[in-house]
Amino acid sequence: MNKLISVEEAVEHIKDGMSVMIGGFLGCGSPHKIIDALEKKGTKDLTVIGNDTGFPDVGIGKLVVSKQVKKIIASHIGTNPETGRQMNEKETDVELVPQGTLAERVRAGGSGLGGFLTPTGIGTIVEEGKEKIKVNGEEFLLELPLKADVALISGAKVDKKGNVYYNKSTRNFNPLMATAADIVIVEADEIVEVGEIDPNDVMTPSIFVDYIVGGEK
Repeated sequence: MNKLISVEEAVEHIKDGMSVMIGGFLGCGSPHKIIDALEKKGTKDLTVIGNDTGFPDVGIGKLVVSKQVKKIIASHIGTNPETGRQMNEKETDVELVPQGTLAERVRAGGSGLGGFLTPTGIGTIVEEGKEKIKVNGEEFLLELPLKADVALISGAKVDKKGNVYYNKSTRNFNPLMATAADIVIVEADEIVEVGEIDPNDVMTPSIFVDYIVGGEK
């Protein structure tokens, strides 16, 4: 199967109302070309799952500013004032999740787990509406898995089968998200032939990747 597609074809897989995981940390390791194409296409009412909402002009933040997002699940929004404004004005539903908990919820979704127990958030607003379970006398929150219709990730080097290598901190949430969505699209800085990535350097195996975009670097 040829997984190589154009960025325009990539965003055709994202429909109004879908849930979308987007990799990156303040835009580092985010699939910027796909985000730009998604903004241009105007797909709306999206539920976006990501570490943060970037900046108003970087990463997920662009989709927030263009009001294409109805719900955000993220660990912080402080670098994008527009996200905070939309949350306070109740224009956009924002679910703030502690960063480690967010990572584990995505990991649980990708691993087929029913959830996990964590003490993080006990005694804070994080625990509101969540089940508490005692283990050996200690209280934990039951956190539920996160999955998405589509995951948009970014890789430094991707072979034509979809094996992905991430460069340094661009790795962040990308490998986790690649396991937790029905459709996974990777934006590659560089596309190489199969075998050009040392197997020891493959961080996301091709079995998780449905489509590959980019390679123009």
